[in-house]
Parts: sequence; structure tokens; C-alpha cells
Amino acid sequence: MPYRGLTGALALAAMLSLSIDGARAFDESKFPDWKGQWIKLGGSQSEAWDPAARAPLTPEYQAIFEANVKTAAAGGRAADPTTRCVPAGMPRLMMVVEPMETVITPGATYFMFGRLNALRRVYTDGRSFPAEIDPSSTGYSIGKWQDSDGHGRFDTLAIETRAIKGPHTYDASGIPFHKDDQAVVTEKLYADKADPNLLHDEITTSDHALTRPWTVTRSYRRDTKESEPEWLEITCQDDTGQLQIGDQSYKLSPEGMLMPAIKGQKPPDLKYFK
Repeated sequence: MPYRGLTGALALAAMLSLSIDGARAFDESKFPDWKGQWIKLGGSQSEAWDPAARAPLTPEYQAIFEANVKTAAAGGRAADPTTRCVPAGMPRLMMVVEPMETVITPGATYFMFGRLNALRRVYTDGRSFPAEIDPSSTGYSIGKWQDSDGHGRFDTLAIETRAIKGPHTYDASGIPFHKDDQAVVTEKLYADKADPNLLHDEITTSDHALTRPWTVTRSYRRDTKESEPEWLEITCQDDTGQLQIGDQSYKLSPEGMLMPAIKGQKPPDLKYFK
């Protein structure tokens, strides 16, 4: 079903949160024109986070990743949390599986996504990171606008994101983050100099599951085919044929009976049942 009200409602809420003086002081001409609907370039929903490179995982987390792949190949549930309707989170959210819209205001820039109606807020009001942050799937993002060529107009948004809540993976293959949830993501978002309808996001992730910071560039193209793009509500439906018990995933038979997902899997602990 077309969902046309979400984008306008969020943009209106963002603008209404500004003071009247702040709204009048906002000079839109100093900021880039990123209006419209942005669609990722190439690939499918299950594409790799970095199609050109292997994840620089530590030996411990490489072993975890390989075990997850083996379990999925044997019929077990994939390690990808989005199959359980867990939000993709950062930085995977910036793969832009469904179309994205940006709204630039004096104190914050908003990224809105069709999938699960996700909203990402990047503060650009000069604040510092709070001493304590409640983790969330999108994390807490602080950005700074930059004029990279000195032409008197902002063209680049530099962002740092912390407090990203797990579980989350880089992509559908299940490449893991460290269980301590201490990952930090930095970005440099800018329009292509030769084509303003092309947007690039250089994303660097620092995490204890990695041997080094991992940088990937995602790119998006603005849809210029329609004057008013169509926005769809993308919901999520969990796989009712599988059941998660503790750290194990089991299958349900057509009769609703619990059964192993992989060969040799032990049954769940039934200590609370007599």
C-alpha cells in the first residue's frame, strides 16, 4: 500500500521542533540540495557489505562467522538478526535497501527509510556526545557540515555514530560485530562533483571484532523520473516456521511440533516442565 504521509509528517515534526528565530536564521542556500528519493546503486537486498573485500575479522570473530555460515548451510537459522525482524541498525542501515529521504534543518539532518519506517537523526547543532547514552539500533549521531572546496556552501556532512545496540550484522551473510557493542562508525557524505543526483557515503567502522577500521563506500542515485515519488510502508514478518530458544534456533513441523533445525542438535532444557 502506498504510504505518502510518513515523510511529510516527520519533516513537519522536525521543523516544528525549531524555534521561530532559529527557523528564520536558517539559510537553505548554504546547504546542499539532497531533496527527493534516493535509491541505492546496484546489488540486491542480500548483497555483501563490501563486495570487493573480505571482512578484516579477528581470528575469534572469523571463527564465529564461519560457524554461523556452516549452521545456516546445514539448515539452521541464519545469523542475520533482520530475519527475526530486528532492525538492521548502523552501519547496515546505510545500505538503503528501500528508498531514503533526507531532511536538512538548522540543528539536525534526518535520514528516513522505507524499511520499517526507520528514522535516523544526526545532530548538527555543535553538541558533544553525552556522558551516558541509551543504545539504539541507529545509535547516537553527531555531524558537522563542511565546505570542502571553499566556495561558501556546505557540501559534505561528516558524522560520528556511537551507542549502536546489538544484535546486528554488516549484511545478510551474518558478519558479526563484537558482543561489547562498542563499535564507532564515522561517515563522510557528499554529492558527486560531476553529478548532483549521485550521493556517496564513505563509511568507516571501528570495532573490537575487527583487526583494523573497515572502510566501505555506499552510493545512491536520486530518482528523477517522477515529480512526486511513491513511498511505501515496508513491514516485517517473522519466520513462523522457526523458534528461537536461548541461543538455539529450532524448527516447527507442520503439526506445530518442535524439531531440530540441524542434524545432531540437542533438545532445549525442559527443567521448568514436569
